[in-house]
Amino acid sequence: MKAVLLYEFGGPEKLKYVTDAHDPEIAPHEILIASTAVGVNPIDYKMRNGSAQARSPISFPAILGRDVSGIVRAIGSEVSGVAVGDRVMALTHHTYAELVVAQAGEVTHVPEGLDLVQAAALPLVALTGDQLVRFGAKVQSGQTVLITGALGSVGRAAIHTAKKLGAHVIAGVRKHSLEAAKELGADTVLALDDPEALEKLGFVDAVADTVGGHTADILMTHVKQGGVFGTVVTPIPDHTLNPTIELNHIMSQPDSTRVREFAEDLRDGKFILPIDRMIALAEATEAHIALEKEHVSGKVLLLVL
Repeated sequence: MKAVLLYEFGGPEKLKYVTDAHDPEIAPHEILIASTAVGVNPIDYKMRNGSAQARSPISFPAILGRDVSGIVRAIGSEVSGVAVGDRVMALTHHTYAELVVAQAGEVTHVPEGLDLVQAAALPLVALTGDQLVRFGAKVQSGQTVLITGALGSVGRAAIHTAKKLGAHVIAGVRKHSLEAAKELGADTVLALDDPEALEKLGFVDAVADTVGGHTADILMTHVKQGGVFGTVVTPIPDHTLNPTIELNHIMSQPDSTRVREFAEDLRDGKFILPIDRMIALAEATEAHIALEKEHVSGKVLLLVL
């Protein structure tokens, strides 16, 4: 099969496109997907360069990738509810390939009316944003939550979930992005790089953080006593800055039901997830350069041609 292999840690040039990788075999509880498109995410280049080895270890040769959409090619003997030929998507592993194996519980159907390529953009960012809000920041109806990196794909998903939960949402962005952030549907937009705006912030019930660094340290001091700070970024902020709050670090887990909900909302125009560019699987190196070195305004996808 066609695939992109990584033989050693390093830069984007270490990704090698091959046409003769071994076809994978499935266990009784697994599904074989013929890929249509694959999402490229920051965790991919962090795994490629070795900086994520502690939390997301790989062995060589490795196939990177977490998102996939495509057509079911085969199902294991213990799989039900999915048939050969179904249109599906999944948050799984080793997706930079023509054929992808996923656990049955990782797979959900792509709803009618949603393009398969669009579907590949969803799983990781949707679940990361959703779980950051639900389990990281533990947002409840009526609470005020500040979501950082709000124009990013994970930030958009976090806002979508927080609004569904009935929260008052503050979208945190850079000052030059204030106008663009008005499309997000948040109740308020805040420039996180504006010291005067931050001084006026006051206290919030929770922060859902996707940017980390100095910004996260500052925002931790704006969480009320007994509030919650959830983050997807490592290293996590210094908890001693506000020891009364709950600090949670989230790593997304598969949830086919939530992915399906996001897919339906994407199809119906209730959730917007921009796609910056689509690149052939054979050009995965270019996709990594774009995501890691350039400013992208949406998801980067690999098309399996």
